Parts: sequence; structure tokens; C-alpha cells
Amino acid sequence: MPLNTDFLGRVFPATEPYEVGREKIREFVRATGGTPADDLTAPPTFAVLLTMNAEFRVMFDPELGLDAGRLLHRDQRFEHHRPIVPGDVLTVTVRVAGVDDVGGNDVLTLSSEVSTVDAEAVCTGTSVIVCPRAAS
Repeated sequence: MPLNTDFLGRVFPATEPYEVGREKIREFVRATGGTPADDLTAPPTFAVLLTMNAEFRVMFDPELGLDAGRLLHRDQRFEHHRPIVPGDVLTVTVRVAGVDDVGGNDVLTLSSEVSTVDAEAVCTGTSVIVCPRAAS
């Protein structure tokens, strides 16, 4: 069954605030094979910790109709407006930017705006999820 096209353009409420801690950045850097620096700025991919959880609210909404057991993460991009640093308190708002059918596959595009609780733009994440439909 195709994705629910009524989701196109839908904006999901901002997530609960997440305070970026020095230790969380260090853990992320270590987990991705790096060595944390004394001058701690989060690597650009740190934003995935925030956007992924926010995007799950959309992807696992039963009304969307995405078969979570079959999904593939096709693309992930970030456009940073400024670095993420310890002490930032961030929220994420997700917008459904695309609901498509490509060759019998469901394709979902999500745009995630990461900002401070004071509404300062930090970065924009774009995720493209592909879900092959089961043969009927």
C-alpha cells in the first residue's frame, strides 16, 4: 500500500529540548572513530542524534503507512548554519518534504530543522527513506 500523501507538507511539533553536553560529544567522537579535542565542538554528523529521533516520530506514525521492517536510508545531508557546541539547548522540527512512488517503491523525504530554544537556526537535515513494497 502506498504512503499516505496527506502527510506531504505536514510539520511535526518541535521535540523536547536536548542539552548538548561535553561528554555526549566526546562519546559521539569516540564512537565514530575519532579522538576528542580539548576545544570541543560537535562534529557535523552529531546532528543525526537529534534528527533521527525526531524523524522516527514521522516514520513510525501508523497513519503514514511506511513498512518500517523494509526501509532503507538512502540519503542524509546536513546544512550547518553554525557549529553545535556544549551548552546548546536544541529542538528539532520535522517537515514531510516528499511522499513519492518511484518504481513501485515508497520514497519519503524529511526536512529537519535543528534550532536553539531561542529559535536560532543551527542546521537543516534532509533524510531520504526508501521502502520497497512487498509483492502482492
